[in-house]
Amino acid sequence: MTANFAPPILSWRAIAVWRRNLLVWRKRSIPTILGNLADPMIYMFGLGYGLGGLLPAALPAFGGGSYIAFLATGTVCASTMNTASFEALYAAFSRMHDQKTWEGIINAPMALDDVVFGELLWAAAKASLSGIAILIVIWALGLTSSPLALWAIPVIFLTGLAFAAPGLIFTALAPSYDFFMYYFTLFITPMTFLSGVFFPLDRLPEGMQMLSQVLPLTHAVALIRPLLFGQVPELPLLHVGVLIVITVFCHWIAVALTRRRLLS
Repeated sequence: MTANFAPPILSWRAIAVWRRNLLVWRKRSIPTILGNLADPMIYMFGLGYGLGGLLPAALPAFGGGSYIAFLATGTVCASTMNTASFEALYAAFSRMHDQKTWEGIINAPMALDDVVFGELLWAAAKASLSGIAILIVIWALGLTSSPLALWAIPVIFLTGLAFAAPGLIFTALAPSYDFFMYYFTLFITPMTFLSGVFFPLDRLPEGMQMLSQVLPLTHAVALIRPLLFGQVPELPLLHVGVLIVITVFCHWIAVALTRRRLLS
């Protein structure tokens, strides 16, 4: 039991797992990308132009810009979160439980730690594609033009890691696909509304504002939104540090629980 919670052993062999998932994904990459884009784009255009049309053209609460620009920056973060979560939950569970892919891999000269780390990197990479695709749409619409927006790309990848890691914890615990509904209903959906994606955090009650500060999506939004507005984020090291700590801690727990499930 104690051995299961030993620190994860990181190895370059995890890249082979990442590459394996990439080769499989390439066969259906176009419909996957379109599927990942559809939901956030509907929110962005529907609420951005619909609800935004009822608001003044520029408000201080929205950074002095339009509501659709405010919402678009939050949508980048929310889309990254959702894609990383879906990949680390449903897709990873399928490879672990139904397809037995993980068991096949560890029969090669590959450790289970390599598999989990490779899945973490792959989920973050796939989430980055989703976030960057929306970033391109935002740029094409003229909602951002600052060179600082390029710094959002590594933050998008870090955000993907921060949500893939806790997703892998639930994958290690899940008895079936239905289990993931608890994760999305009790964690992902409330966080989307409490992290500044749709409206400024200062519009929330004080207690909810305090709660929002411990949510990873809040820190992702706090980094990416200013960058897309051409501003340097406040306390960037704090936000980056929180995302890194969440990634490292949750990855450790995910590896430990996966060892217990597959090796004990």
